[in-house]
Amino acid sequence: MEKEYIDEAGFSRETTAFPELRRPRQPGKHPRLREFIFSVKRFLSNPLSIIGLLIILSFAVIAILAPILAPPPYPDDPYKMPHKGWQMTPSPPSPENPFGTLQQQYDIYYGIVWGARNAFRIGFFVVLANLVVGIILGSLAGYFGGVVDEIIMRITDIFYSLPFLVIAMALVVAIGRGLTSIILVLIILGWPTYTRVIRGEILVIREKEYILAARASGASHLRIIFKHVLPNSIYSVLIIASMQVGTVLITAAALSFLGLGSETGYADLGQMVSTSRNWIVGPPDDRLAYWYVVFIPGFVIALFVLGWNLLGDAARDVFDPKLRRR
Repeated sequence: MEKEYIDEAGFSRETTAFPELRRPRQPGKHPRLREFIFSVKRFLSNPLSIIGLLIILSFAVIAILAPILAPPPYPDDPYKMPHKGWQMTPSPPSPENPFGTLQQQYDIYYGIVWGARNAFRIGFFVVLANLVVGIILGSLAGYFGGVVDEIIMRITDIFYSLPFLVIAMALVVAIGRGLTSIILVLIILGWPTYTRVIRGEILVIREKEYILAARASGASHLRIIFKHVLPNSIYSVLIIASMQVGTVLITAAALSFLGLGSETGYADLGQMVSTSRNWIVGPPDDRLAYWYVVFIPGFVIALFVLGWNLLGDAARDVFDPKLRRR
């Protein structure tokens, strides 16, 4: 008779037929603690994940220390960039302005520091709201099915059929130009992806034996969803959410570049690029004279998005059950 064996992850394994798979159980460690240690080791074993984490931590430190790194001249509105004079021609980097200035002499350094905080605010706020809405609707559609599933998924299909950028521009114009309007529009249009993913995961999980056993024991639908269904199906949307933080910033920057964001002089990376579009190419005798006005904000946006993408890839390797044990 074959004996049941518990490996370091806490799972049963037949070891009599496969003695080469035997590994001694680590005494004194809870299975969840062992899984957490395994996840941390797998995360740290990937150099790209370390790079992504360092990039995001660097931006987080800049965002947290923004009042120290760039003291705001307008305490009531710290995101308002300081400027000295109204000269329309940008100024090159100097000891007083390390990254140079935009037109009207807005300090690029100040815009980068406070723009980092603004990037986190946009990304986290939009992704968190989309995640909550997507999880709620996807859970209802996947678990209950039937009419509830049809109604939610048909609404989701309608949102998917709309041209995203066109509808986003129309809604921002209807609501009113500004960064707050962009955030609200991205929340309105961004939830269908999370809804569809979580619904697909729950459709598979809801027929598992432990879900049927919970139903047979008389557990309420709410208890089954939050205790059994979501903990086993939420990892996919968390991975998507980690990657969407950068994507949200790109979309917000695109809308700001099209003139739908905040007014000139606001510490928003997309708005800074929009303000600099007339200076992408310099005069005929020096085409790269104003390289800093577009390159520096654009490079910061690219670096921020790269960090979140690398972090999302690492989260996929750690949380995806099909990849984590490879």
